[in-house]
Amino acid sequence: MQSIDVKVASNGRMILPASVRKAMGLHGDAKVILTVEDDQVRLSPIGHGVSRAQALYREHAKHARTIDDFLTDRKAEAAAEADEAFPTKRLQNPA
Repeated sequence: MQSIDVKVASNGRMILPASVRKAMGLHGDAKVILTVEDDQVRLSPIGHGVSRAQALYREHAKHARTIDDFLTDRKAEAAAEADEAFPTKRLQNPA
């Protein structure tokens, strides 16, 4: 673990030293997740949070599903909800 003193300006801005950005894998403009816990602050590259969420999903998902599977299911659910909410407004196919 490494500790580095960083100055915080009166407007709240601070500069992460290049060695810290490099260690975190940050290049150019980047976003980080800032977590405040008691009197401590933790910075994490936003990509790490996404990677962790994906890993948790893979660990706990019971069936392999694609985004297209999800969207197809959701469209079917929305259609069923619309039919329940507005049963008289169903489009009828003139014969």
